Amino acid sequence: MPRIAVFTLGGTIAMTSSDGGPVRPTLGGAQLIAGIPGLNHTGIEVQAHAFRQIPAGTLAMSDQLAVTRAAATEVARGADGVVITQGTDTIEETAFLIDLAWPGNAPIVVTGAMRNPSQAGPDGPANILAAIQVAAARASRGRGCLVVLADEIHAARSVAKSHTTSVAAFTSPGYGPVGLVIEGVPTYFAPPPATRWSMPLVPVDAATRVGLAIATLGDDGGWLSDYGRDLDGLVVAGFGVGHVHRSWVEPLTDLATRIPVVLASRITAGPVLTRTYGFAGSETDLVARGLIPAGRLSALHARILLWMLIAGGAHRTKIAAAYSEA
Repeated sequence: MPRIAVFTLGGTIAMTSSDGGPVRPTLGGAQLIAGIPGLNHTGIEVQAHAFRQIPAGTLAMSDQLAVTRAAATEVARGADGVVITQGTDTIEETAFLIDLAWPGNAPIVVTGAMRNPSQAGPDGPANILAAIQVAAARASRGRGCLVVLADEIHAARSVAKSHTTSVAAFTSPGYGPVGLVIEGVPTYFAPPPATRWSMPLVPVDAATRVGLAIATLGDDGGWLSDYGRDLDGLVVAGFGVGHVHRSWVEPLTDLATRIPVVLASRITAGPVLTRTYGFAGSETDLVARGLIPAGRLSALHARILLWMLIAGGAHRTKIAAAYSEA
């Protein structure tokens, strides 16, 4: 009988209302597990751990580092896999952080819900059941952190929340899901990767600040220098393949001499280029001035990786290498 450890962190999946008004996180792990129809017929042993009870936007890096450590401890004690439930607003970031730091081959799956338990057709029970089935499957081993909602299995490195309310909110722009849960059985479209890039866990109390600057039409970037003054690192979400307004060039050049500055795109699919355009503020210009190209990572994922690298004490050469490998 596979044994799966389930860690609950709150979010919509755990929210109820005592008076019919706005909902808040109230349900713990045992309550969420008890509300899953058909779980007792799967032959999977589930152990629930109420880890946090907060909205997704209140989660911190320290919460995700702590739950990753706790999950690894449960695997060391004999759990075959792990499921983490949380609010969907930050799943694409937290799942990527977990993926970067997850040791070994045991499956770890993140899920949540778009409809809270007081609404018609709540999707939480179905999502938890599917996530448990994925975490218990041998075919899920060696794939790092996975995200499971609406019976779709997504890789943490490509997943994004693409809709504010739809139960099919999660997509993998440019890639698509890596598998589906069909009649309770995870079915994958390809074998696990031969190698998986990861890094050691950083201290839970790491005091690292990494910002995100999004290029927008008509923004002259006059705020960039002040914004970057107290940061340890910065990710720039540029236009298209990695472009910014020409007035951003000098502030970014100055910041890149003091802190790591990573160049990503505000578009959710496709890579940042490095040698195609040559005007002021183009990707070629910015890379020549010291910005580090993010490769195929989204801006949100690029920020998580930069935070982890800086918190772990990585120097610029190692940071640049990580973006070419991750």
